[in-house]
Amino acid sequence: MALCNGDSKMMNKVFGGTVHKKSVREDGVFSISVDNTCSLFRGLQKEEIVLLTHGDSVDKVADGFKVVARSGNIVAGIANESKKLYGAQFHPEVGLTENGKVILKNFLYDIAGCSGTFTVQNRELECIREIKERVGTSKVLVLLSGGVDSTVCTALLNRALNQDQVIAVHIDNGFMRKRESQSVEEALKKLGIQVKVINAAHSFYNGTTTLPISDEDRTPRKRISKTLNMTTSPEEKRKIIGDTFVKIANEVIGEMNLKPEEVFLAQGTLRPDLIESASLVASGKAELIKTHHNDTELIRKLREEGKVIEPLKDFHKDEVRILGRELGLPEELVSRHPFPGPGLAIRVICAEEPYICKDFPETNNILKIVADFSASVKKPHTLLQRVKACTTEEDQEKLMQITSLHSLNAFLLPIKTVGVQGDCRSYSYVCGISSKDEPDWESLIFLARLIPRMCHNINRVVYIFGPPVKEPPTDVTPTFLTTGVLSTLRQADFEAQNILRESGYSGKISQMPVILTPLHFDRDPLQKQPSCQRSVVIRTFITSDFMTGIPATPGNEIPVEVVLKMVTEIKKIPGISRIMYDLTSKPPGTTEWE
Repeated sequence: MALCNGDSKMMNKVFGGTVHKKSVREDGVFSISVDNTCSLFRGLQKEEIVLLTHGDSVDKVADGFKVVARSGNIVAGIANESKKLYGAQFHPEVGLTENGKVILKNFLYDIAGCSGTFTVQNRELECIREIKERVGTSKVLVLLSGGVDSTVCTALLNRALNQDQVIAVHIDNGFMRKRESQSVEEALKKLGIQVKVINAAHSFYNGTTTLPISDEDRTPRKRISKTLNMTTSPEEKRKIIGDTFVKIANEVIGEMNLKPEEVFLAQGTLRPDLIESASLVASGKAELIKTHHNDTELIRKLREEGKVIEPLKDFHKDEVRILGRELGLPEELVSRHPFPGPGLAIRVICAEEPYICKDFPETNNILKIVADFSASVKKPHTLLQRVKACTTEEDQEKLMQITSLHSLNAFLLPIKTVGVQGDCRSYSYVCGISSKDEPDWESLIFLARLIPRMCHNINRVVYIFGPPVKEPPTDVTPTFLTTGVLSTLRQADFEAQNILRESGYSGKISQMPVILTPLHFDRDPLQKQPSCQRSVVIRTFITSDFMTGIPATPGNEIPVEVVLKMVTEIKKIPGISRIMYDLTSKPPGTTEWE
């Protein structure tokens, strides 16, 4: 009995079927047809919305199996009812698969015969038992960001251990939001958690880490990274920040005259953090999407030594919130928007030079065809055939309709951001769309889903507010994690978060990263003026599981006037060129830009 989730190909091959690689990837949300007489799909409609992420598909179906789901002419599900074996070529476990919970319920309860007796209360007791067993009479140092995960982790530790065993420390790394550290300290004191606040901004700005290099003999060696305030690589930034947290924690242990071997380090690490970091704790086969600050090489070494306590490592964000309520934490804290440990450091896209590879011109030409599709079909072009080959007739009809009604231009921006395509890490281009018309948000969301499916070197699509962009930027404003750059982003974030909170829509949005990019628009290229301004991105994100999610569509999940008010207020900040709105689902774009 098995449900081969997201990989029916393996099940099909094991039982004698064949698999072949398709010329077109399926990445994103699709409508598939399902056989709802199959036990797995009982109670579903004949057409279902699901998340597909694959480039190869079932060719010949294994003996004893039948096709129970299709995406067009591609097999999306197989079943052998007599053996109770089911293969799904999509992800029923994520929020973007609209009836995924029904599919899992059918399998677990009706097919596998499980009963739902394992509750949050069971898991809470299991966490407390594990903490007591692991820690004994030792001390535990918990690094508190003030977010949901670390606060729930601390509440669990306080429930399991004596109060004098738990040392709660909040490290201000210099990348906090405006007045964030102060509000964290006040909120935790209200909960009876005494927290030690350490200002370590200088240590982080000048922090380094060791990185692997290899010589010609392939002998593993290490090199010291640049300091954080001179680093542009998002992976290196995350590793430096994670390692610096551990160094500061060790300093705290030393100052308190504690023996390092007798102190555990506690973290609010969640399962998605470990999956995206390709940690063996979560999976032996996961691809690295991004290194989480709480899963660096130094943390992994401590974990191997048995010195790290992570009571939430099997939990997802929604489960942590339920657990927080069970532990009696106030709703304003439990439902608080997540704020990553590296903070604003991963919301600044650092760059010294533009990201323009040899595929830049051709991809820009494809984007021109897409943005002006109604005119492009009248002028046959080899790239037009590429666009048609990657789209359905329905997609092409929709493109014709959108581009005949709206004057759009689409182009690559010379920066790269982190995404996830085909369950693998993507680090590539952003597509910008601008228009002389008022934005039609539903059409823009459609384009944001379509473009990364056609161009796999694009993992993010943004709408650029303001007049049409006549000359897309081809260089960048040199940008590092300096105090001036961070204060610009801090103010933009402050304005946007305030407006969202005052609008009453904060509860409808799961998270709203505000990102600073090294892009200066509207410069006259003939004057050769140096690039000196930067642009801000607003990234609204709606999710139940933080593994997948969608942007909030203005006029639907968030009022247009709220978004426009953010744009107006952020534009007043000195040094801001343009404001953009991230239209990308996850996948292909991750929640954060780095």
